[in-house]
Amino acid sequence: MPAQLPLSPWERDRVRGMCPTTRRNFLRAAATLMAASVLPQLNAARAAEPEPSPALRARRLAWAGVQLQLGKDTLLLDPLMNPGVWGPALKDTLVPIEPGEGARYVLITHRHPDHFDPVAVRKALGDTGTLVCAPETAAAATSAGFKVRTAPLYEPVLLNDFTATAVPASDGYGDPQVSWVVSGGGRRIIHCGDTLWHGAWWHIGRQLGPFDAAFLPINGARFAWRKPVSDVHAVLTPEQAVAAAAVLGARLIVPIHYGVVGAESYTEVTNPEAALLEAARKRKVGVEVVRPGEWVTWQARK
Repeated sequence: MPAQLPLSPWERDRVRGMCPTTRRNFLRAAATLMAASVLPQLNAARAAEPEPSPALRARRLAWAGVQLQLGKDTLLLDPLMNPGVWGPALKDTLVPIEPGEGARYVLITHRHPDHFDPVAVRKALGDTGTLVCAPETAAAATSAGFKVRTAPLYEPVLLNDFTATAVPASDGYGDPQVSWVVSGGGRRIIHCGDTLWHGAWWHIGRQLGPFDAAFLPINGARFAWRKPVSDVHAVLTPEQAVAAAAVLGARLIVPIHYGVVGAESYTEVTNPEAALLEAARKRKVGVEVVRPGEWVTWQARK
C-alpha cells in the first residue's frame, strides 16, 4: 500500500473524533484514492521502458565455422558442409546449418575451400542473405552467384544489430585473408580463420578489444604441398593462440580449426587441446572447448 501523506491539523482532529470503525474506513478510502492517482503514473513509466536487447549466442560448427545468433538474425563465419573438402580426415561432425527467421549473413575469412564453401554459404543465405568479405575475395564470391558486400580493413559494417569489422590476418600461403571482429547483444568476439602469428595483434587489441571470446585456430599445421617445403607452422600453434588471446585482451579462447588426421602431406601438432589448456593455464587465459554443434556458455576455465 502506498505511503500516506501527512494529515493537516484539522484532519487529525476530525479523525480523532471518529469511532474506530469509521476511522479505519476513512483511512482506507484515503489510501485507495492515493493509489488510484499513483498507479497510472507507474504503469506509464513501465510501458515507456525499452525492451531488453537480445543476447548474442554463439555455436561452433565444423572445422573453423561459427554461428552467431542475435534475436532472429543469423551470422555465420566460414561455415563448412561439403564433405569432399577434407574427406574422412576431418573428424568433426558436419553440423547442419539452421538459420533463424530474420536476416542472414555469412562472413568469410578467405577463399580456400575449407573456409569458403559455396554449398554451406547457399544453405545459410537462402535467397535474400548477404555474403561479406574483403575486397580481395569479392571477385570469387560474386562469380559464385552471391550478393556480396565488401569490408575494407578496419571499416565497420552494420548488419542489422551486428557490427562486423575486418582486421588483418596472415595466411600460410601468402593468400589474402582477414579475421573478423563481430559485436552485438552486448558482446564482442573475434574469429580468426587459419591465420598464423603476425604483428597486427597489438593494433587489433588496442583498437577493438577487449573480447568476450576469441575463436582461434590451434592446429599448428605444417604441409608439404608447396615446394620447397618450409617445415614451419603455417597456422597458429596452441601456444601462439594463447599469446594472441593475451595480446588481444580476450577473456576466453574457443579453439577451432583442428582435428584433421591422415591427410596427405599434412600434419598437426600433437594433442592440440591438451597443449592449449596447459599454455592457457600458465598465462591465466580462459578456455572453453566446444564440440561442433554445441553452444558457447561464455564460462572461462583457467
